[in-house]
Amino acid sequence: MAPTVRFGTDARGHRHRVGRRLLATALTLLCATATALVSTAAPAQAATTAGIDVSHWQGSINWTSVRNSGIEFAYIKATEGTSYRDPRFNTNYVAAYNAGVIRGAYHFALPDRSSGAVQANYLASNGGAWSADSRTLPAALDIEHNPYGAMCYGLSQAAMRSWISDFLATYRSRTSRYAVVYTTTSWWTTCTGNWTGPWNNHPLWVARWAASPGTLPAGAPYWSFWQYTATGSVSGISGSVDRNHWNGTRARLVALANNA
Repeated sequence: MAPTVRFGTDARGHRHRVGRRLLATALTLLCATATALVSTAAPAQAATTAGIDVSHWQGSINWTSVRNSGIEFAYIKATEGTSYRDPRFNTNYVAAYNAGVIRGAYHFALPDRSSGAVQANYLASNGGAWSADSRTLPAALDIEHNPYGAMCYGLSQAAMRSWISDFLATYRSRTSRYAVVYTTTSWWTTCTGNWTGPWNNHPLWVARWAASPGTLPAGAPYWSFWQYTATGSVSGISGSVDRNHWNGTRARLVALANNA
């Protein structure tokens, strides 16, 4: 996710990470200097709940060890655009559930490739559906800096707002749930023009690798999830992993999972 796993394609067609930490630095600087923002981060609740997000870049994961280390939830990459399914999604999604980890799927958006509706349907048909089983979160839309080209995918702010609205409405129609929206404040400011549209219903997952979530996207009253580092470590995973907080207790996260 992003600033999380980013992909490029080499001459052999293999997908690989590109420039995560350089991008993270740039995004942090942008966030620090943004002046046109109108919403600030609310304090975290007394209890926060530990989580991670993963893709096939984490390799084979021992989900029992992950759960025993105190990780309560995980967002797992399912899809990207309309032509890519993460090769470890099915394994991770089932194994996380069986280990007692509350799991959700996420979709890396490519708004220049197809409509929001097409990509929402692709996600819902490839692992991003929802069931009220106490361990399945609504899927997340990962909408952020374009790792393949222009930051805003060549879309105007109005066109980006329409694309996001199309995705969110279609996902809700397919699943009955309001998707989580993962983004950075700097990207949201630049590419949507401080749009406040989603935050009445859609949980905000803000990415900021720092000591606090900082200023939130315009209109967001609080953060629900916060990705605070991309270099975390967790038992059961070899190498670094994105670490996250849920802004509340596990019981409240179960309530979100069950649409309660």
